[in-house]
Amino acid sequence: MKIFVLTARLVSGAAGWTRRHAVILGAVAGLALLSACTSVPQKLSDPGPLSLWRDDALAKQALITYVEAVTQPDGPDFIPERERVAVFDFDGTLFCETDPNYFDYCLLVHRVLHDPDYAPKASAFEREVAHKIEEQNTHGTSFPNLETDHGKAVASSFKGMTLAEFDAYVQAFKQEEMPSYEGMKRGEGFYWPMLEVVDYLLQHGFSVHVVSGTDRLIVRALLHDSPLDLLPSQIIGSDETMVAAGQGDADGLGFLFTPGDRVVTGGQFVVKNLKMNKVSVIVREIGLQPVLAFGNSTGDASMANYTLSDNPHRALAFMLCCDDLERENGNVEKARKMADLCATYGWIPISMKDDWRTIYNPLVIKK
Repeated sequence: MKIFVLTARLVSGAAGWTRRHAVILGAVAGLALLSACTSVPQKLSDPGPLSLWRDDALAKQALITYVEAVTQPDGPDFIPERERVAVFDFDGTLFCETDPNYFDYCLLVHRVLHDPDYAPKASAFEREVAHKIEEQNTHGTSFPNLETDHGKAVASSFKGMTLAEFDAYVQAFKQEEMPSYEGMKRGEGFYWPMLEVVDYLLQHGFSVHVVSGTDRLIVRALLHDSPLDLLPSQIIGSDETMVAAGQGDADGLGFLFTPGDRVVTGGQFVVKNLKMNKVSVIVREIGLQPVLAFGNSTGDASMANYTLSDNPHRALAFMLCCDDLERENGNVEKARKMADLCATYGWIPISMKDDWRTIYNPLVIKK
């Protein structure tokens, strides 16, 4: 433990290094510590790119080969830096998806049912949605339109907050302990091998964008003060209305934002950023067709297929398969279905079980 913490602190304090760099090298240190305590051999002397991935992982080999090809100025597959766009889903792709449910689902349950300052004021609709999520957590029950109803409940239950207040609320929830893991808080559920992918792409001139089904403000707050230090403009998600505090019911075309006013959440759900909506928002907000896409579910299928379809550049799409039951809350049946879809559509599968040397901090223990 001391070796890991010391390495992370030294790296995070070094000039020019980000928290993401500290996490990646901290993971290598953590693996070294585990290797010293077990009989499991670890190759750490010359880790090279994507060192948290196993060397025989086909996805690792495919990505490295691809990046080397498209960054060679004299090569046939060269892509100018301005067109090297990579898009990532968030939940289940960069961050823990189920403990026992999405982060934003768990946040709503906390807000509506357990926050003493808000729970007494929650609407009947918000409580109904929260109870459905609890039922899903306990029994795996599927409810029609829950994704949209959840978005509406998030928008209404956080209505009237400034951006700073919303961020502070999520920061506090991030400090809650993860139910299924020892040594990890809710805001720390990043997949370290995927952080390494992001770092690798940034080093090679790619622009990285998160394109999530989670509320945009929640994802921004999750990434705030995290190892994934992207700009807010690089974070796309589901949306709710934003208004001026003094706007009331006035339409935005007829209201003047005056000095001293504040932007607050408007309470109205706008769009759930899944499936074809991800393609639409990429076109609107990024304006370039991605050349790399990373996802984990059918909600990312359109984004992956858009990346591969009629692309003027060489392009790849990757899909994570949640097949690890020992280190992660995996689902073998869901992973098998995703592997089948990868074979159908030409996506490259990533096995969390077989391709990654670690998933979270190597010292985190799944209960």
